[in-house]
Amino acid sequence: MTPPYPFSAVVGLADLRLALLLTAVSPAIGGVLVRGEKGTAKSTVVRALAALLPEVEVVAGCRFACDPAAPDAACPDGPHTPGAGFEHRRSALVELPVGATEDRVVGTLDLQRALGDGVKAYEPGLLAAAHRGVLYVDEVNLLPDHLVDLLLDAAAMGRAHVERDGVSVKHAARFLLVGTMNPEEGEPRPQLVDRFGLVVGVAAPQEAAPRAEVVRRRLAYEADPAAFAARYVEEDAALAGRIAAARARLGAVALPDRELERIARICLAYRVDGLRADIVVARTAVALAAWHGRTVVTRNEVRDAARLALPHRRRRDPLDPPGAGRDRLEEVLEQEAGPDDDDPPGGSPDDDGGGPTPPDGAPEGSPGDSADGAEGVPDGAAGQSDSADAGAADGDAAHQPPTNRSNADISDKSDSQGESDLSDMSQEGGVGAPGALAFAGLPYKPRLLSIAGRANRQAGAHAGRRSPALSRHGRVVRSRAPLGGKLTSLHVPDTVRAAALRGATRAEARDVREAVKVGREANLVLFVVDASGSMAARQRMSVVKTAILSLLRDAYQRRDKVGMIAFRGSDAALVLEPTASHEVGVLRLAELRTGGRTPLAAGLRQAARTLHGERRRDARRRPLLVVVTDGRSTSGPDPLSVVPLLAGVPAVVVDCESGPIRLGLARRLAAALEASCIPLTSLGA
Repeated sequence: MTPPYPFSAVVGLADLRLALLLTAVSPAIGGVLVRGEKGTAKSTVVRALAALLPEVEVVAGCRFACDPAAPDAACPDGPHTPGAGFEHRRSALVELPVGATEDRVVGTLDLQRALGDGVKAYEPGLLAAAHRGVLYVDEVNLLPDHLVDLLLDAAAMGRAHVERDGVSVKHAARFLLVGTMNPEEGEPRPQLVDRFGLVVGVAAPQEAAPRAEVVRRRLAYEADPAAFAARYVEEDAALAGRIAAARARLGAVALPDRELERIARICLAYRVDGLRADIVVARTAVALAAWHGRTVVTRNEVRDAARLALPHRRRRDPLDPPGAGRDRLEEVLEQEAGPDDDDPPGGSPDDDGGGPTPPDGAPEGSPGDSADGAEGVPDGAAGQSDSADAGAADGDAAHQPPTNRSNADISDKSDSQGESDLSDMSQEGGVGAPGALAFAGLPYKPRLLSIAGRANRQAGAHAGRRSPALSRHGRVVRSRAPLGGKLTSLHVPDTVRAAALRGATRAEARDVREAVKVGREANLVLFVVDASGSMAARQRMSVVKTAILSLLRDAYQRRDKVGMIAFRGSDAALVLEPTASHEVGVLRLAELRTGGRTPLAAGLRQAARTLHGERRRDARRRPLLVVVTDGRSTSGPDPLSVVPLLAGVPAVVVDCESGPIRLGLARRLAAALEASCIPLTSLGA
C-alpha cells in the first residue's frame, strides 16, 4: 500500500496546517474549510492529516466505532454491555465524493428483506464510517443540496438518521468535517460554510524557490513513496505526539473572563451573524493555548483564533465577493490590542509562533505571520464584506408592483433576498467602448421563472430549486416497477396491492413498486441583455441592471449556473461564460457598458452558439433563456430570422419597452420563440 504524502513534507501553507492541527486537538471547533485555486495541495494536506491522528478505542466488532467507555445506547450493532471487549483502530479518513448518493452517505436499508422477511437489515454509510474520525469532502461547493442537508443535520446533532417507509435507524456520527473548494466554481450554501469552524485560503507560492522545492519533493515522492515517507517519520511522529499532549492538556486550559469579554467585543465590532462565532473563537483560542503548552488563554491566542474563525462569518449578502472583510478584521483586532500584563513577552517557552515547524527547520508563523508572507488570513481566504452602505441612483424605480400573473410558467414564489448596492459606470459605443453612466438599485424578489414540463432527474440531472423534475426527493405522484431492478424508494400501498392482486399473503420481489417523486432541478440561466444606446437614452439601464441583479441572486439561491450575453453596436459578446460562480456574474454586470445600435439578431445567434456548446458539455442540465430587450433591432438582419436556431429552447422575454407609444416588438419576439413575455415592471414577486 502506497503511504500518503507526509504532513511534515508540505512546503508553506502555515495557516492551513495550523488550522488542521487545531481541529485535531479540539474537534469541537467544527472542522476546516479550505478555499484555494486548483493545484495548491489542498487534498494532499488533508489526506496527510489522518496519519497524525491518535488511534481510538472502539467496541470490538462494532461497525459504528462506539466508544467502550460510553457506548451509544441506540447503536444498531448494540446494545453493548459495559466492560465489553475493545480494540484499537486508526482514526478513519472517509472521503465523500460529490457524486455520492443519499443511500451511500447515510446507509442503505434492504427494504425488500424488511417487507418480505420482517428483518431490519441495515448497511452503514459514510457517516457511520467517519464517526470519531475525519469526513473529507472534496469540492464541497459542488455537493448537491440534499447531501448538504444531511451533513448539516449530522454536524448539528452528532447523529445520522435513516427514515424510510416506516423503518427508522439512528446512530452516532460525530466527525471532524474538512472540506476543500475552488472559489472559481461557485460558493457553497451559507449554512454549510457557517458549520465549518475555521476557513483558510491557500494559494500557490509566488516565488521561484518555494515553487521549485514543492516540485522537487513531489517528484521524489512519486519516484519512491516509501523512502520519501521514511525521511519524515520522526517529524510526523513528533507532531502526532504534540497533538496527543495538547488533547490531554485541553481540559486544564483556563479561559479568563477578560479574554472572553475580548472575544465578545471583537465579534460585536466585526458584526458577525449569531453567536456561533463567539463559541468557535473561544474553542480555537483554548486549542491554541493547549498547542502552545499554556494553561491560560492570552490575548495572542484570541487574536490568532479570530483571524481563522471570523472572516467568513461577516458576510451580509450571498453575492458579496469573498475576502473583502480582512482589512476590517485587522482594524477590529488592532482596536482590541490593549496591554496584557499576563502575556509573556516572548511567548511560552515552547511557542513556535503558532504553527508547525517545517521540515527544513525554519519556524513558520502564526495566522498573523504566515509563511507565505500574508498578514492575517492569506489572499483567497473566505473573509467577507458587508454590502455597500449607500443606495444607488434610480434604485426605487426597480421596485415595481407585480402584475400579469396569468402566465402558467411563472410562479409568485421567491426566496428571501437581502439588500445589496451595485453601482457601475456604463459607457457608450460598441462593445468595450466608453459610454454613459448607469447604476443598479437595490435588488428585489423576482418572480420564479421556470421551465415547463418535468426533467428526469433520476437519469442524472442536477438538483436545485427552479424547474419541476422527477427526483429522489419530493412529493410522490405515482409508482412503477424498479428500473433496472434497483429500488430507490418503496411505494408501500402499491406494493401491498400488487401482492393482494396475486392472492398472496406476503409480498415478494416481483410485487415491489417504486415511488415516483417530483422535486426541483437546477438549470442553466442564460441572460441575453440589450446594452444598446436606446436603453441608456431612456434611462432604463438602471432598472434593467437592477432586474438582472435580482435574477442573479435568485439563480444563486436556486443553485443554477448562469451566463450572460450583451449585444450592442454591431455585435454580441459572451461577457460571462456559463458558470456556477454567481459573484463573477455580479462583477460582469457592473462592468456592462451601454451605447451604439441594437444588433438583436447577433445576440440571439450568440445565445444559440453558447447553448449548443453547453449542451455538448452537459446534456443533463436544461437551459432557460432570458432575453432582456425592448424588441427593437437597428443593426443586422431581422431577429425573427434567427429564431429557428433556438427552436425548443425554453425562454422568457423581459419586455423593457416604455413610454406612451409602444410597438410590441418584444411580444412578437416572444411569440416567435414560444416564450413567456413579462413587462419589466411586472418582474417583481
